[in-house]
Amino acid sequence: MLKFNQVNFKYDNTSELLIKDLSFNVDKGDFVSIIGPSGCGKSTIFRLVSGLERELNGDILFKGKSMKEQKRNIGYMPQKDLLIPWRSILQNTSLPLEIQGVSSKEAGKRAEELLRTFGLEKYKDKHPKDLSGGMRQRISFIRTLLTGAELLLLDEPFSALDAITKISMQEWLLTQWSNLNKTVLFITHDVEEALFLSNKIFVISERPITKMTEVVVPHGYPRDRHMLSLPEVLSIKEELVNELKQRVEL
Repeated sequence: MLKFNQVNFKYDNTSELLIKDLSFNVDKGDFVSIIGPSGCGKSTIFRLVSGLERELNGDILFKGKSMKEQKRNIGYMPQKDLLIPWRSILQNTSLPLEIQGVSSKEAGKRAEELLRTFGLEKYKDKHPKDLSGGMRQRISFIRTLLTGAELLLLDEPFSALDAITKISMQEWLLTQWSNLNKTVLFITHDVEEALFLSNKIFVISERPITKMTEVVVPHGYPRDRHMLSLPEVLSIKEELVNELKQRVEL
């Protein structure tokens, strides 16, 4: 579904490449986590995929076609929920449809249907201040789904949540992904989170980013948290933690 082919990138205010000749593939239906030290360029990869930044050279392909030649069917969920405080939950959820030119009435109808599907219809008239952090992230995810995107970019969406809420959200997200037939790229600093959610993990271990080491998680779906105690999973966790500790000064 997504292919980077010899991609190079640097920001305008620096002479050094942040990404150099980077190539990787993401298959349809994958749940891929990207892990690496802070500042190594994880979010820059998302910005390139979403079109917020443009590669210097190389190709980024979506479903076999250059991103430059087609509309990007991609949803981007950032770390903060970015819900608009003066809009109701229903109005916040329907925003992507309104941006696409759908009438407010029709957008509200479709947003309400999705809220009902996720069991959140009773919150439709509330405002972001009335909801917990975990609930706001659920609404943010539903809003991302309403972009209609096949590929979802989730940039550390649970990093600001407390430990119990974070576990609940991980399990909730895994259930939704299993039901929705979406492809997910997920940025996290949490190795255990990556192992629990992903079928593949891409590890960034150098700067500039010239490659990402691919780690296959040796456990199928559906999953529960007991899989994190399996010897083969614990072994991968130890390797990943050691790798990140060595590269923390990237």
